[in-house]
Amino acid sequence: MIGARITAIGTYVPEKRLTNFELEQMVETNNEWIVQRTGIHERRISRSDEFTSDLCVSAIKDLMQRYDKKVDDVDMIIVATSTPDFPFPSVTSIIQDRLNISQTGALDLSAACAGFVYGLHTAHTYIASGLHKKVLVVGAETLSKITDYTDRSTCVLFGDGAGAVLIESDEKQNSFMGFHLGSDGSGAQHVYRTGLSNKVNGIELIDTQYLVQNGREVFRWVTRNVPENIRQLLEKSQMRLDEVDWLIPHSANLRLIEPICEKLDFPLEKALYSLVKFGNTSAATIPLALDLGLREGKVKNGDRVLMYGFGAGLVHAGQLLEVNFDEQVNTPLAL
Repeated sequence: MIGARITAIGTYVPEKRLTNFELEQMVETNNEWIVQRTGIHERRISRSDEFTSDLCVSAIKDLMQRYDKKVDDVDMIIVATSTPDFPFPSVTSIIQDRLNISQTGALDLSAACAGFVYGLHTAHTYIASGLHKKVLVVGAETLSKITDYTDRSTCVLFGDGAGAVLIESDEKQNSFMGFHLGSDGSGAQHVYRTGLSNKVNGIELIDTQYLVQNGREVFRWVTRNVPENIRQLLEKSQMRLDEVDWLIPHSANLRLIEPICEKLDFPLEKALYSLVKFGNTSAATIPLALDLGLREGKVKNGDRVLMYGFGAGLVHAGQLLEVNFDEQVNTPLAL
């Protein structure tokens, strides 16, 4: 099997900040309540004329600038998102044109908050098969555009952002050490946005343009299932948890990350998350958290990182990686 190495990363978040104190003026809530229940202090909000494709392009340009990378020879682009600019054409087709990538496959991937990890797994299989040599994977969302800012149970959670990685064929090094995938469609009604159908599992859904979430049921499912799924990933990878340097769970809510770490007996200080400043950015939370770890000098080449995404579906995906990026040649712009 051919090796696949993650060589570079780039991220982007919109300029506009929405703080907890600003939310106090919009719905019946307060900063203390939000922080205690979520760990979130602020989130970024895209402009009215700024869409998921724009965030993707900015994240890829950040990657190019930091690592002095060219992407015109990329032979596959994968974008994980639940908030594409359009049902079709795909976000990837828009990116391909804007970045002048002439000969590439273009694939949007829908796996909600597990999307970025599914994107990594898909890219790995493409490269390991020998059919592709250079793949861009992006997790990006503009969730603010489908958030109901009169619903305090959801509007305090979500924000916008993007994270991109470049994965290249490598005969000597392989970033990918193990994976675990799964889905529990019996809970599909707990997180949704209606579309052509407004019924799932025989249950009538609230027919709205906005995201709807039953946070209590999602919490129960995650705390009951994700720790065991992580154990299964480690068992398949023949790896012990104490050999993992960093855990990067989906940054849905700090109150979800805490019980995951507790059930695994894994130190919370070795969990990386992006929710404090950016909120829940769905498919973008994991690459944002990884990049924050790099920017803060925590994550280094040679470290073993375990990512685990979970979300609407209820779909979930884990990936065990060894970090071996190329040398960064330019300082990243501040997020």
